[in-house]
Amino acid sequence: MYGGRVSDDLDRRVLKTYLNEYLGDFLFDTFQPFHFYASKEVDYHIPPKGGVESYTGAIGSLPIVQTPEVFGLHGNADISYYTNATQQIWLDLVGLQPRVGGSSSGVSREDFIGNVAVDILSKIPEQFDMAVLRKKIGVPSPTMVVLLQELERWNKLLGKMKSSLGDLQKALIGEIGMSFELDSLGSSIFDGQLPDMWRRLTSQTEKKLGGWMLYFQERQRQYLDWVDNGEPAVMWLAGLQIPETYIAALVQTACREKGWPLDKSTLYTKVTKFTDSKGLSKLPFGCYVSGLYLEGAAWDNKTSRLRKQDPKELVVELPILQIIPIEATKLKLQNTFRTPVYVTQARRNAMGVGLVFEADLATGDHSSHYVLQGVALSLNNNM
Repeated sequence: MYGGRVSDDLDRRVLKTYLNEYLGDFLFDTFQPFHFYASKEVDYHIPPKGGVESYTGAIGSLPIVQTPEVFGLHGNADISYYTNATQQIWLDLVGLQPRVGGSSSGVSREDFIGNVAVDILSKIPEQFDMAVLRKKIGVPSPTMVVLLQELERWNKLLGKMKSSLGDLQKALIGEIGMSFELDSLGSSIFDGQLPDMWRRLTSQTEKKLGGWMLYFQERQRQYLDWVDNGEPAVMWLAGLQIPETYIAALVQTACREKGWPLDKSTLYTKVTKFTDSKGLSKLPFGCYVSGLYLEGAAWDNKTSRLRKQDPKELVVELPILQIIPIEATKLKLQNTFRTPVYVTQARRNAMGVGLVFEADLATGDHSSHYVLQGVALSLNNNM
């Protein structure tokens, strides 16, 4: 029944937690009746032994719509669900807009697309000179190899953005024919969505075009800082197209220096009390990571531990996370919750891609609480 939904250890953990928390001999304890969930309105429990009518009556008394708490989730899960559903409705409505005629401001669709294209073109920087950069670096370290790979991908994105926007401008004034790709580009710009031709060349994201352009500019600033001043003391992982390669490079560097087997190494993580890079210097092995978003729980800065969510507070930003490679046999953890770190709040895409690494966050609660709450970290929010 669950075979198609259990594709990795995290899925298995969720399934095992449900089995441990909701199924067992404790269901039939005579002296301590088990309640799956109980409130003033409803009580989910096994009905007393009797005929068919007693069981059908108990089932019929249950509400048709269940609250998130029945499944161990926080009440905020309802807010997330309805927010996502509303956003999807608006996206569908935007896609149904007429594609001809002028807007209420008197600007035609073509003029609007053209103006936005000019604005985006003005914000596209020059490509990095990879030949000069390779000569400057010389023999690259594992993390510098990651930088070179990132900049090659970045240059491809910049080139595609410039060429496609240039062709779109020509097509709008009739100098060249309007192809299907250019028409899709224009429609995405008009609707405020990230064009598919650019999405294929950038990191996984759920941002709209406006938010993505701010993200695009922040990525450029981090790349420039890395090239000019060396590897940052605090890495903004969301600014990397493939952040997994940077984490792997950190582990590889530590293994080379310490003589550890690569397959016997893991990561030690600890949340600092810093919210910015002031006072932090580059670690000899490992890194500091900024810009992580916590969903399904909250973070207590006083105790430096996970805690339950506050009502209507769906996502909180985590302080800077310290990541240090370590030999797996030497890592002894207590009172922590192993938390998946995804690229976006969508967690995985249709191909099951999106997990970057797993972080250990301190907590005084049983891990099953946070498993059922769906606690996870993401590198990007949707804004």
